[in-house]
Amino acid sequence: MMKHLKNLLPHSFKRKLWRQRQNWKVSPANWELLRRLSPLSPHYGVERGQPIDRYYIENFLAKYSADIKGRVLEIQSSGYTRQFGKGRVNQSDVLDIDSANPQASLVVDLSKADGIPSGQFDCFILTQSLQYMFDLKSALGHAFRILKPEGVLLVSVPAIARIDPGARATDYWRFTPMGLCKLMEEHTQPQNIEITVHGNVLSDFGFLMGLSHHELSERELNTTDTDFPLVLCARAVKS
Repeated sequence: MMKHLKNLLPHSFKRKLWRQRQNWKVSPANWELLRRLSPLSPHYGVERGQPIDRYYIENFLAKYSADIKGRVLEIQSSGYTRQFGKGRVNQSDVLDIDSANPQASLVVDLSKADGIPSGQFDCFILTQSLQYMFDLKSALGHAFRILKPEGVLLVSVPAIARIDPGARATDYWRFTPMGLCKLMEEHTQPQNIEITVHGNVLSDFGFLMGLSHHELSERELNTTDTDFPLVLCARAVKS
């Protein structure tokens, strides 16, 4: 039936339809990036610009920069404390498991941090670190314990990411929004937790391929698809 109807269409209309169909086809050149078997950058796109996950993380920290005040603890370096806590930070501390880190004022595994006294910090910036801690529950328990009452934990974790080539033996976890929320609910009230999802299928692909955030438009970066998260960020207040 459809074949007979097609034969009744004017010739000019059929040619127009044919041209549209040609335009719908994806040329081999457009598939070149998708057909790669290795990323454009082996270093998350650092050499091309700012990595896509860091774009989301820094937007999150900028949004909650008012929480970065008083005595602040950060993992591995104090870079974000300095960047987002200007004028509000009285004391900056750095926690690292590596004693060779000259910035580290606290050398300890967060999941075994019994030696850090409770109630010490107004804010703890814990970005892209929990995936390297096998005992997540203990690590988060200590993170909340060492906060002062009403202290704020600012967390980011990967939902999608390559295996870290520099830490293959200790790269353990990827997260879902519900999983991260449930982990935090063991240490504070649900109303004290805000989970933010960042990413979509295009930014996921760009990040895995090693593009920088400058190679995507603002609309492409800031469109959120909760079925395709790239980075999860959470703000949690100690009960």
